[in-house]
Amino acid sequence: MMKPLYSPLLATLLAASAFTLTANAAQPEVGKVELVAELEITPGNVTASKDGRVFASVHGMRRGPVQLVEITGNNAYAPFPNDAWNAKPGSGQDVLNTPHGVVIDGQDRLWVIDHGNWMDKPQPPKLLAFDINTRELAYRHDFNGWVAPAGQILQDLAVDGERGFVYVADCGLDPAIVVVDTKKGTARRFRGHPSLAAEDVELVVEGKPLLFPGEGGRMAPARVGINPITLSADGETLYFGAMNGTSWYAVPARLFREGAADAQIASAITRVGAKPISDGAATDAEGNHFITNLPDNGVDVLTAKGELKPLVRDERFLWADNAHFGPDSWLYVAVNQLHRNPIFTGAGDTGVPPYLIVRIWTGTQGQPGR
Repeated sequence: MMKPLYSPLLATLLAASAFTLTANAAQPEVGKVELVAELEITPGNVTASKDGRVFASVHGMRRGPVQLVEITGNNAYAPFPNDAWNAKPGSGQDVLNTPHGVVIDGQDRLWVIDHGNWMDKPQPPKLLAFDINTRELAYRHDFNGWVAPAGQILQDLAVDGERGFVYVADCGLDPAIVVVDTKKGTARRFRGHPSLAAEDVELVVEGKPLLFPGEGGRMAPARVGINPITLSADGETLYFGAMNGTSWYAVPARLFREGAADAQIASAITRVGAKPISDGAATDAEGNHFITNLPDNGVDVLTAKGELKPLVRDERFLWADNAHFGPDSWLYVAVNQLHRNPIFTGAGDTGVPPYLIVRIWTGTQGQPGR
């Protein structure tokens, strides 16, 4: 006669199986989209803290009554950090003029790049950080004219808060990566490499090739260089790509931290894989890259194995601008109909509120705020 299975072992296996099934059942389906906010103002970039607070810049191409906000409800927001910083752009040194990229680091600091352009009188660009709990200014760097020359559009950033380095994508007339050493208060500009420049590919949204002001302000087919920029979980690899580009690149961040020569940095840039025509991107803790797809109204994922595939296709995703992780596997995305703005059309603004902030379940290990 056979002996029965050892019951404590069987009980443990059954319990583990039940726990796995329950955990899987509790998780959303990969690619699930949830609406976070429907706004009259136009979110530029969005970021979320590890406890789920959501912050957004207001896009300088479609200005609103404030420049930087915390989302407080489905269609509600509050100026951040306060009313004074959200005073009229150009009215003083301590106001937000054209904030664009926003990122929260592991120390609950909200980093903001303010390029100061798209105004009648452009303002000097600056990098700011605010403590999201005290709302106090935690860091400031004012860029000089060599690091951020006329024609710059410092617009997206990746933050290594632990080591004290901020990497900024300049998609302006002379595409570049600008790196700020926050501990030393210094900055440098890396430019001239082909990976930073736009490819000769059309930026098509809603079936229409878009235009963009070029030299002398003349409208020409949109060709925008380096735009999305992200950092690996360990802070050792910087990733980037052009908006008008089909390649995603990597470079060791150590070279910037150690002050390597431009030629050494250039020789270390490698192609990671393919990417869609895009505005924003986020890299999770597993090495997957989530990249907005402008022509196809969605978000793609370039896996750690180098496979590019769709994550989301949604007719509401009319210009998915940027992407950053919040808690768990939620990827937060700003959707702002930017292609309907006069800067891309040369005509009137045909954007129709509400403008959206959504979140997408990726099923991977995210990096909150990044």
